[in-house]
Amino acid sequence: MSQLSLFESDEYYRFPEELLEYTEHFLSSNEASVLQEKLINTTPWKQNTQKMYDKTVLTPRLTAWYGDSSKMYHLGNNDFYVNEWSPELADLKERIEKFTGYRFNSVLLNLYRDGNDSVAWHRDKESELGNRPVIASVSMGQVRNFDFRKVDDHHKKYSLALEHGSLLIMKGDLQLYWEHRIAKSSRKMKPRVNLTFRLITEI
Repeated sequence: MSQLSLFESDEYYRFPEELLEYTEHFLSSNEASVLQEKLINTTPWKQNTQKMYDKTVLTPRLTAWYGDSSKMYHLGNNDFYVNEWSPELADLKERIEKFTGYRFNSVLLNLYRDGNDSVAWHRDKESELGNRPVIASVSMGQVRNFDFRKVDDHHKKYSLALEHGSLLIMKGDLQLYWEHRIAKSSRKMKPRVNLTFRLITEI
């Protein structure tokens, strides 16, 4: 797997590279473009709601879950309907498993329609994912920066541009000590599709 492309800046902390594995061209440009178009047009996208302080607001992106069986997942404090694997997603899961040696049984699809769509600072630390979860993230479409910051010291931060067709493996103690986000952007942005493959142990 290729070395991480670090953003060299006095502002940014030298990120512990054992927590991430980044492969820039896991999918060819053509493969990624074909899959992105297919997913945008055929996925049963939904826009969920979330609690922000004392208000309920729409999540600023569209999502869909796929997994080993068509049922509800209880993840964290939320229930999610799970679609059965499509042939394209099942093939990609098997390809990632063979490439990385990790096993996955579900995938969360995110559609960022433009620069207004985002995901706020968070950690994927639900008990259903285990103590040190491994998450495989495939990105297609618009390149967006994936930001990290240390939970106990926000001056320690890091950013990685997720390229079209790239694969990022998040592992180790990452979810314990680091938060991550995709920030909003004032720049004009094209759509981006992101797939995060996970192993949910309590379904």
